[in-house]
Amino acid sequence: MIIERTELLQVRNSNDIVRVRQLTREWSIAAGFSLVDQTKMVTAASELARNTLEHGGGGTAQVELLADTARRGLRLTCEDRGPGIPDIALALRDGYTSRNGLGLGLGGARRLVNEFSIDSRPGEGTRVTITRWR
Repeated sequence: MIIERTELLQVRNSNDIVRVRQLTREWSIAAGFSLVDQTKMVTAASELARNTLEHGGGGTAQVELLADTARRGLRLTCEDRGPGIPDIALALRDGYTSRNGLGLGLGGARRLVNEFSIDSRPGEGTRVTITRWR
């Protein structure tokens, strides 16, 4: 796999979430995603960037345009140094919310992409990586 392009964005306020969404949309188009796949990736990116800000106190979002021998893709890694997630399985369950949300966040983001990984340690922060392929 080749990383064709990469950009690291700070996630410190709601305007940064908008920028993550915009860059994800632009690069989804560059990867040749259909409108439906663009929307799925942008929706997942928006959820993860919002979690980085609201639950992690801010952090970073790295967007990478990928090329493989027969396909192109987009990977997004959101990382924070917040309180972490004490029970990842619970956090991925539909209906679970740690605040007043709908409880569709992480599990919903996972369903919208082809690859999903999460690493979180209480007191150290969280890293979520998603990838969608065309």
